[in-house]
Amino acid sequence: MSVHHGTLLCLGLLLMISGAIMAFSYSSSPTKVPLMVLGIFLGMGGLSLVVAGVCMAKKNFQVGVPGHFLLHPPTGTRFSPQQALAIQRRLDRIRREISTDAVSTLPEPEPSLPSTPPSWTMEPPPSYDTVMKSQEHGEQINQEQSQQLNHEHDVQQHFEHTECMNQDNSQEF
Repeated sequence: MSVHHGTLLCLGLLLMISGAIMAFSYSSSPTKVPLMVLGIFLGMGGLSLVVAGVCMAKKNFQVGVPGHFLLHPPTGTRFSPQQALAIQRRLDRIRREISTDAVSTLPEPEPSLPSTPPSWTMEPPPSYDTVMKSQEHGEQINQEQSQQLNHEHDVQQHFEHTECMNQDNSQEF
């Protein structure tokens, strides 16, 4: 039942109760007659709203084809009975095809593992000490190379500087 149907039912019950209170609070005084008539009209209006809400709720309630949850989508849209029946037939056909496929195919036997493992042809990894010594040696080589490059760079700059100075001196003469 949607929100609209629930609203109609609640509003109808509220009008019926308020109409009944107004109608039955009638005493013999003639000034209360219009209040009683108003209560009766409110009660009748509330009754008509309740009946309309129930009828709308029953009209929109469709019984789907039993058998699968996909036939009742959660979005609020419903399949027509013809669509639901067609979907149910298609699902049944797919289920039958899958079950016959599962029965007809035999699982392939797993290849047996050899009784002995293959011989180890790779050399064992180096020890921790060997790795650490090679890293220290590599760091020393890197430091020596960087020092040599720095020295070569300094020599090159000095050479360029002296060459530039010699050119300046030769131009002055």
